[in-house]
Amino acid sequence: MFHTLNKELSTTQIIALGFLGAIFIGALILCLPFSSADGNFTPFIDALFTSTTSVCVTGLVVVNTAIHWSLFGKIVILILIQLGGLGIVSFVTGIMMVAGSRITLSDRLLLEDALNLSTLKGLVRFLKFIFRGTFIIEIIGAICYSFVFVPDFGLIKGLWFSIFHAVSAFCNAGIDLLGANSLEPYISNPWINFVTMFLIVSGGIGFIVWMDLKATVKNYFQNKISVKKSLQKLRLHTKITLITTAILILGGALLIFVLEYTNTDTIGKLSFFDKIVASLFQSVTLRTAGFATFSQSGLRHGTVLLCYFLMFIGGSSIGTAGGIKTTTVATLFLSTRAIVKGKTHLVVFRKNIPHQTVTKALAVTMVSISFLLLASVGLYQAEGGSMVDVVYETTSAIATVGLTRDYTSKLHLLGKLIIIICMYLGRIGPISMVIFFNKERKNDFVSFPHEDINVG
Repeated sequence: MFHTLNKELSTTQIIALGFLGAIFIGALILCLPFSSADGNFTPFIDALFTSTTSVCVTGLVVVNTAIHWSLFGKIVILILIQLGGLGIVSFVTGIMMVAGSRITLSDRLLLEDALNLSTLKGLVRFLKFIFRGTFIIEIIGAICYSFVFVPDFGLIKGLWFSIFHAVSAFCNAGIDLLGANSLEPYISNPWINFVTMFLIVSGGIGFIVWMDLKATVKNYFQNKISVKKSLQKLRLHTKITLITTAILILGGALLIFVLEYTNTDTIGKLSFFDKIVASLFQSVTLRTAGFATFSQSGLRHGTVLLCYFLMFIGGSSIGTAGGIKTTTVATLFLSTRAIVKGKTHLVVFRKNIPHQTVTKALAVTMVSISFLLLASVGLYQAEGGSMVDVVYETTSAIATVGLTRDYTSKLHLLGKLIIIICMYLGRIGPISMVIFFNKERKNDFVSFPHEDINVG
């Protein structure tokens, strides 16, 4: 299917254009009268914003999702979220597999690039695993949600809410049907909090980690290997992802708990247990999920600074989350530590991480920071307001988080366009956009003399 396009466009360009095509098709459908609850046309810019936030699984909205859209419009949004969460190429390839179409080598190469993998081995099997795992977890999430939503909203509406929020949480979209206050009414409901956190982490941890953990558990039971040896057999990617994720979630929750403990605008009025749960939820949702159990505008500035950091990092590679990814930050941290210790190679768990991976991590971080600064200045010039809120908004958009300090609803045309671009870049990756406009990349066949420079 993709091999004809692949002759004219690079895989990065096909993926970027695929997301763009889905966004515009979604926008055209959403702006039609039968997509809105009142039967009127939705302004195209608002439909485009909603389609972008859905496909890019961000969660920032300029119209109230629960009130503005009809049932048809909400179903379209749900489809766009699922499409964006799994990835355009993965989704289309999955449909081809179900239809029995042949997956060509060009399709496999494109899929490899879309999933950011380094090998074609077992690619189709991996894709089947992603689809199967996604729908199983989303169904489990929907069933768990139904224990609360069905009693609260009735059988039909409660089941619909359960399905929608399970997909939205797993895909790290953060779009809800509960109204302007998101999950704030459920801040003291541990069941909703922990189900949502489970779905967010499941989607954001990365599909490769899923498969590796499954293989490890299977190996443990089949071959009766000890837990220690089973854990040692985990891939380096999995180990770094799990450790970094745990540190960021638990460390972030602890700092939020301490910083916001007496803040009556956030968690100050809650019981001790509810404060722990709310802090943990905030730390998890900052990993590009976008649900909120309390108003972000009430956060203290010290906490906002922490939120910038956690949002910018985001989730893990080859998953539904955005941000520069946990492995990117871990690679930079470990590389810095190695340099400080005077080591010439980056060795982690007795494995040598290639220098190319370190330079890629540095490039991803620097390009993302550059886009963030540019977008923040542009949005501030276009909309004004508090720079704290502006940076929160742009970080949330570029990292596809979806949290806002009540700034999104105030955006005008230019501000909406800037955030749309931020969400799109955040989903495909800022560095992918740089590559998009640089198809004719040349290999360095010429070697020049070495000369050092002083840094630091």
